[in-house]
Amino acid sequence: MSSLSHVAPGLRCLRAPNPGPLTGTGTNTYLVGAGEVAVIDPGPDMPGHLHAILGALDPGERISQILVTHSHRDHSALAPALAAMTGAPVLGFGDSTAGRSAFMQSLALDLDLGGGEGVDRAFAPDIMLADGDEVLVGPFTLRALWTPGHMGNHLCFWWDGHVFSGDHVMGWATTLVSPPEGDLGAFMASLDRLEGTAPARLFPGHGAPVDDGLARIRALRTHRQAREAAILRALTRGPRCIPDLTAEVYADTPGHLLPAAARNVFAHILHLCQQGRATAQSSLHPDAVFHLN
Repeated sequence: MSSLSHVAPGLRCLRAPNPGPLTGTGTNTYLVGAGEVAVIDPGPDMPGHLHAILGALDPGERISQILVTHSHRDHSALAPALAAMTGAPVLGFGDSTAGRSAFMQSLALDLDLGGGEGVDRAFAPDIMLADGDEVLVGPFTLRALWTPGHMGNHLCFWWDGHVFSGDHVMGWATTLVSPPEGDLGAFMASLDRLEGTAPARLFPGHGAPVDDGLARIRALRTHRQAREAAILRALTRGPRCIPDLTAEVYADTPGHLLPAAARNVFAHILHLCQQGRATAQSSLHPDAVFHLN
């Protein structure tokens, strides 16, 4: 059953009942405003969660906009049903291929990189939001911040000094970066972008609000830099494949999370290859063997 909480004045959060290794206790659906309400991330296509969103409205309230941070099914799949029930338009950066870098787009066209975990390939917003676009919700303003990295079409939303951070920054876990949807170089640049907004709090797509947003952003950057350093150390001892690197770099990770860890390692390796610091002995493929330049 979806759980409702009032997390700040003018802000309600409904947690969808979809717990799992990559969703934590479930996906957060946010309701911003009173009277006229914007929904951020309607969540997975679950009839019970749809009814919970509608039931969370006070008498006389209406949903005026449905905003989607990115098109993973646990965030976006309920959008069509909620739009049909309310008449509210769906707003997002673009479809599931939007926002990819030229590097990732080229690789995806030429190679089977794997990935695609949970992608909502049917997602198509009614209104496309560009970086910096503002959405008015009664007295409130939500400003779109394009933050590719977890996905090319990922948006965060700035709100009165706080940021709805989707899956780019979460409090309960680090973020999966799985090529070609995920792009580590873009992820790191987007961390810099978010740090520049100096958010007082982060309202993530999963987990509890993050009270010190800057500290969490900086901790995630440090974490990624440490992973890169560990991969580079491993490669100094000779060529390695992704499974070997994953076993070494994520030695303390539970077994059921190792497939996701391997995707993160692949993202790091592609970033190193893009920088000219590493090379694949064949093509840039998850099954390739990689070495330092």
